[in-house]
Amino acid sequence: MSPAANKENSPNLLLAGFMGTGKSALGRNLAMRWRRRFYDTDELVEKLAGTSVADIFAEHGEEHFRALERQVVESLLPEHGAVIACGGGLVVPPGMGALVRSKGIIVTLFASVDTILRRTAGNSRRPLLKGDDPEATIRDLMKKREQAYLKAGIAVYTDGRSLQQLCVIVERVYEREVRALLKSRSKSE
Repeated sequence: MSPAANKENSPNLLLAGFMGTGKSALGRNLAMRWRRRFYDTDELVEKLAGTSVADIFAEHGEEHFRALERQVVESLLPEHGAVIACGGGLVVPPGMGALVRSKGIIVTLFASVDTILRRTAGNSRRPLLKGDDPEATIRDLMKKREQAYLKAGIAVYTDGRSLQQLCVIVERVYEREVRALLKSRSKSE
């Protein structure tokens, strides 16, 4: 287990990236390993709105959903000691990457289009994949979001890696980033 990860006052770990890259599964696993609280921003949005993400999109549109996401980040996420799975588009709108970075250390998960298609197939909770050609939608959204994802945090590719392997990789990245953060804080004091 990561030494910094199990400290309650350690920075949050936020997992960003496209839908189907493994944020929730990896986040839940790391939270259990590190004995931390786990949050999923989509679940927090649903609690805040009193309805599902799919219904929010259908009834109020994406802009309303993004406003709810911002509200979740600003007021419902803890300041430290948690593992947080971010919604797939959370870091994309202007200013959101910086806002999310202010909440902790971000690791951005990536996967191939084929992997994302396989992981999201038949999932009615994915309102952005409704339509005749989910593959084209994924390719288009990934192309539009790629730069925001790359700027958000350290990239980790999930294809061909087990949950256990990803835990080890993300723990190492997290430890390195915590050390760098502590070093920069000590220099500024």
